[in-house]
Parts: sequence; C-alpha cells; structure tokens
Amino acid sequence: MTVARTKDCDAAPEGWRRARGGPSLVEVFRTIRVPTKGTPWRKFVAFLGPGYLVAVGYMDPGNWATSLAGGSKFGYALLFVALLSNIMAIILQSLCARLAIATGRDLAQACRDAYPRWTAWPLWVLAEVAVIATDLAEVIGTAIGLNLLFGIPLEIGVVITALDVFLILWLQTKGFRWIEAFIITLIGVIALCFLVQIAMANPDWSEVIKGFAPTTRIVTNPDMLYLALGIIGATVMPHNLYLHSSIVQTRAFGEGVPEKREALKYATLDSTFALMFALTINASLLILAAAAFNKTGNTGVEELQQAHSLLTPLLGSAIAPSLFGIALLCCGLNSTVTATMAGQIIMEGFIDIRIAAWLRRLVTRSIAIVPAIVVTILYGEGQTAKLLILSQVILSLQLPFAIVPLIHLSASRRRMGELVSPRWLTAIAVLIAVTLIVLNIKIIIDFATG
Repeated sequence: MTVARTKDCDAAPEGWRRARGGPSLVEVFRTIRVPTKGTPWRKFVAFLGPGYLVAVGYMDPGNWATSLAGGSKFGYALLFVALLSNIMAIILQSLCARLAIATGRDLAQACRDAYPRWTAWPLWVLAEVAVIATDLAEVIGTAIGLNLLFGIPLEIGVVITALDVFLILWLQTKGFRWIEAFIITLIGVIALCFLVQIAMANPDWSEVIKGFAPTTRIVTNPDMLYLALGIIGATVMPHNLYLHSSIVQTRAFGEGVPEKREALKYATLDSTFALMFALTINASLLILAAAAFNKTGNTGVEELQQAHSLLTPLLGSAIAPSLFGIALLCCGLNSTVTATMAGQIIMEGFIDIRIAAWLRRLVTRSIAIVPAIVVTILYGEGQTAKLLILSQVILSLQLPFAIVPLIHLSASRRRMGELVSPRWLTAIAVLIAVTLIVLNIKIIIDFATG
C-alpha cells in the first residue's frame, strides 16, 4: 500500500542549512505503510526488508576471497573474526537507521547539510570511488559465476554484467517491496547452496564451535593476522552506510517521537537479524573452505575458479561446484541491485542532482568493466583475485570518511533531538571506528609494501 507523502518531508531540522530538493529514492519514500494498531509482529513485518538489502554488502564477491583463503589456510580459527566484524557492522548500521529516522535525512544528505562545501564535496568524491570499487568486485564475481556455470569467457562475462541495468529498471517499476523480495529470494538460494555443500563436506562441528572463540594465534601468527585484518576490513562496506540510511525511510512511520522510537526499534531488529543471517553465509563459506580444503591439505586456495574446480574431487559430487557457481552468481546479482541504489543515493544526497538510473548505472559499470577486461586479457583469469583484493583496499581507504561523519552526526543532540545516540553507544562506535581505521591502514601499508 502507498500513502501520501507529508508536505514537510523535505524540511531540515532546526540548526541545519536549508535543504535543497527532496529525499533520495523519492519514488519510494514513505510508500510502505506501517500499521498503527495490531500486534508487534505485524509492525515488525512492515519494517522487514531494508536490513536484507544491507546484508547483501556483507556477503558480496569481494568477501569470498578472504573467507576462502582464511578457511583453507587456517581451518575454523578465523570464525571468531567473522563474528567480531559482524557485531561491528550491526552497531554501525543501527546508527544509520537512527540518523535517518531522527532527522529524515540519509547520510549523504546529512553530510551535505552539516558540513561546508569544501568538506562535503571531497566526501562525495570518495563515496563515488567506493561505489565504483564495489562495482568492480561485483563485475568480477558475476563474470566468474557466469564462467563457472555456462563456460562464458570472463572477457565476455564482464561485458554482459552491464546488462543488469534492465533488471534493476524492471524491478523499480514494480515497487520497493518487489526489490526486497528479489534480494531475499536470492539470499535464500545462496543459503540453500551452502547448506547442501556443507552437508557434503561434513565438517568437524566441535572444531566449528571452537572457531568462534577468540585465540591468541590470531595476533601471534602474522599470516593469520593479515587474513583476519582482511576479513574485518572487507566486512563494513562504505556504500552500505549511505544505503541503509535512505531505504529505511521507505516506511511511512509517524512524525512524533514515540512513533520514531518504535520505528527505530523495529528497523534495528530488522538489520540485526539480517546481518546475523549474513554471518551464517560468510561463516558457511569459511567452514566449507576449512572442511573441503584445509582438512585435505589444500591450504593455498584463494582463486574462486580454483575452489570451484577442487570441489568435485574433494566432495565426490558433481553438483557441489554447480552450487558454488550458483551462489556466487546470486551474490553478484544481489550486490548489483543494492550498489545501484547506493550510487543514486550518494549522488542525489551530496550534490542534489538527479540523473536517470540507467545512465548512472552504465557510467559506473563502464568504469568498473574497463580494468576487469584489461586484467583478464593481459594477465589471464588467474589474476582476478588480485583485482578483488585491490577493490577491497580502495574500500578500506574510503571507510573512515563514511564512519566518522556517521558517528559525529548521530551523536549531535542539536541535530538528532531526543533520538540522539546514547553516550555508551557512541563510545562503542568510536572504538569500532578507531579499530577499523587502524586495521585498514595496516592492510593498505601491507598491500603497498608487499
């Protein structure tokens, strides 16, 4: 159901510069009705959806290389790192929902309104770079999925990925609930594929449980620490912070403080449950690598194609690699939809300009496709993992420029009013930000010197 948009939906809170233009994703702003009466379950269902679009970014093809390498080399030991990084993500995404519900602004709009132009414009440029880097990982992941399933050469596969713009345009004509349903369906397919593969791999479940406990080996072993940093650094995706703060506003919650508090509660539950589901996907990939590769002595698996080719002889079933390819292709398609929306939100929020979605998609995809084609032609398919790693390094560079403004804005009582972030939550977020920034700087230094 749709509802009429409020006349003052574009008004900025007192103390902010006057806003120019309306909300990002204006076509779906406040279009999903939230029942004012009924059971808590009905209200929760009304808010169910945005969290799963956000969760897609935590299981995109860029995360597969680190999970495969970690599981094949160190078994189940890095499951604790996956859990820790997921907890960090839950807290940061809750701040995104808080900012959006309290102010009616997404993170991009909030940055534009709160900071001078000499600060806001560089933040916009860095955010656009992050979207392109995300696209790069999706291009490679989707192309590899097409190659594994249908034998399409990577050079052709990366070009085919540009056609996904038509899928997105079609979904947008159906309404936001259709987009959410599409994403959740593909996530379900991914989960089913990993469930079957793990059952075939027959992991040591006692070791799996131990893997979620912290160990000093992560700090004392340099190789393990490097992969741990890679998992953490690739988990929190900058574009997700902009995305979540916008799509949570598709819900038509009230304007009063009680209604906003209730909306914040259900939006936080939605993202928390969705990210815990994303944790099961990432953990499943790591468990599969540990059970199928590490246990059999294949400790150097990093390339997605290499993992695919090894699954048949190791698991004794021809269906295993097909399931791996299907899951990878679904991850690429899912990430495509959410990155497109994030790109639209970032451009319209920061510089108040609106261009056709298909045009923006073709431009950003073209920028991502060119390096993918160049690498595959010049160096062959075996170098795609290095391109995936490069995309994660670029995202690491941009990460602080999204997290720091988010924490700063959500902790401002002048901007947030009664929904200002509690001091304890801000303190935890600051600790997470410092940790992520330090770890990502180390990744970048290691990448540059290695």
